[in-house]
Amino acid sequence: MKLIPWFPYEFLEEMGDAFKDYHRLPAKTTPMILPADVYETAKTVEVKLPIAGIDPEKVDISVKDNILTVKGKSEKKTEVEEKNYYRKEIRTGSFHRTLPLPVAVIGDKASATSEHGILRISIPKAAESKKKPVKVKVKKEKRSVPKKKKVVKKK
Repeated sequence: MKLIPWFPYEFLEEMGDAFKDYHRLPAKTTPMILPADVYETAKTVEVKLPIAGIDPEKVDISVKDNILTVKGKSEKKTEVEEKNYYRKEIRTGSFHRTLPLPVAVIGDKASATSEHGILRISIPKAAESKKKPVKVKVKKEKRSVPKKKKVVKKK
């Protein structure tokens, strides 16, 4: 008798079945997704993205409302005809990555460098505004109590 493992989250198993052939799709149909490392130093937020094979000058980097956006395109630079390939796993095409930053930053002062296929983006942190507690005074309203009307009974 074969044991059947118990898996309480069947919907996850079904999702896995739906995506099991995803890795077999041709490279042209799957989007390029750049992995990213994001961390803080005392004065900056640092972001590292691998861009091997991509011209760093053709990468568009922008920061708006504490959200970093990196866009670019990996272009095919080979003279080998398509029909001569046995395997074609190196992806070409465009990529777009949007990363919310963990703290407020000064986007205008961001800088980027590329070395050994790693794009490093450094964004200075905005000065933290020290929030002071605001004391609100509550005025006590003087209310006049309405006088009771005398009820006169008619005989």
